[in-house]
Amino acid sequence: MRAPFASDPAATRGRLRPEEESTFRSCFQRDRDRIIHASAFRRLKHKTQVFIEHEGDYYRTRLTHSIEVAQVARTISGALGLNAELTEAVALAHDLGHPPFGHTGEDALQVLMEPYGGFDHNAQAIRIVTHLERHYAEFDGLNLTWETLEGLAKHNGPVTGELPWALAAYERQHDLELGTFASAEAQVAAIADDVAYNHHDLHDGLRAELFSTDELAELPILQGNFAEVDRLYPGLNYYRRRHEALRRFFGVLVEDVINVARTRLGEMQPETATDIRMAGRTLIQFSDPVFQDLKVIRGFLFDRMYRAESVVIMRQQVTQVIEDLFPYFCAHPEQLPKQWRKDVEEADGNTAMARIVSDYISGMTDRFALQEHERLIVNS
Repeated sequence: MRAPFASDPAATRGRLRPEEESTFRSCFQRDRDRIIHASAFRRLKHKTQVFIEHEGDYYRTRLTHSIEVAQVARTISGALGLNAELTEAVALAHDLGHPPFGHTGEDALQVLMEPYGGFDHNAQAIRIVTHLERHYAEFDGLNLTWETLEGLAKHNGPVTGELPWALAAYERQHDLELGTFASAEAQVAAIADDVAYNHHDLHDGLRAELFSTDELAELPILQGNFAEVDRLYPGLNYYRRRHEALRRFFGVLVEDVINVARTRLGEMQPETATDIRMAGRTLIQFSDPVFQDLKVIRGFLFDRMYRAESVVIMRQQVTQVIEDLFPYFCAHPEQLPKQWRKDVEEADGNTAMARIVSDYISGMTDRFALQEHERLIVNS
């Protein structure tokens, strides 16, 4: 049964450019489907989370991460009586704005773009779905509903202060009410992101042998997960044991979010989706004890995985790739693919040109960025 505060497709605030609605799909289902068929979504297959795409076939990519986030989000959304299609749309699109090489690529682009307004991957996601995807006859972007765009823009909560330039450019023509909290569906997509990466970074770190199963079994929450597995399955195979423990860890996080949300929603008794936006706080969160335990786990991952010597060395190498490609394309815009030539011709100064180059580089996959660097920089 759908909750009264769930987002109702029949009450959508619509699209920037009105369209005739589908006879068999809701507006949020159409948003989800357009995201899945977007070029930027397909490219997530070869963009990484932590490890560079070519380092192994079993590590998470942005695509597998986004699918896992959507799965978690649908589960939580269903338990809370929310609109699963809107939740899934926001979850699938939340990482579209990430450049190659994960947060390392974003850090490098942010430094290079500082004189031109900076780079923010959440704002870039908005730019992709409202401008850079150019497949439809009547509009640039995907022409998503207000609710889906709001969820992407407010992935980390209300947006206050000076806006990233890419977000400000869209906000001028379509008010997303950035100062308020997002819908319950968008809040679920955001917490599902946290659930997914807290789980799979542990799994990927184990596969990369950056830490041991025994070390993992000493961490908060996981200590109890491993103890339960050992009690139920004494002598279990090493790989099955850690899988069973990690899936229980996953379940603890999801159940914690659902229980906290039910408690807070029960206390507040919201009657509309607007009530959620005006609540003055995020309602879909971890409990304080679980949040504190996750801080310990994130600290462990920071020390043992994100700052592992092999990862740091690769970060330095791929940072150089971005630092080489950006000035090269700014100086040689004729090397951009032909579909970018109209943008180049219309660029009215260094800032406009830098933003075109940033759009192009941020859309690259890991492998393509490495190939272009080899072709244009190393071999020349």
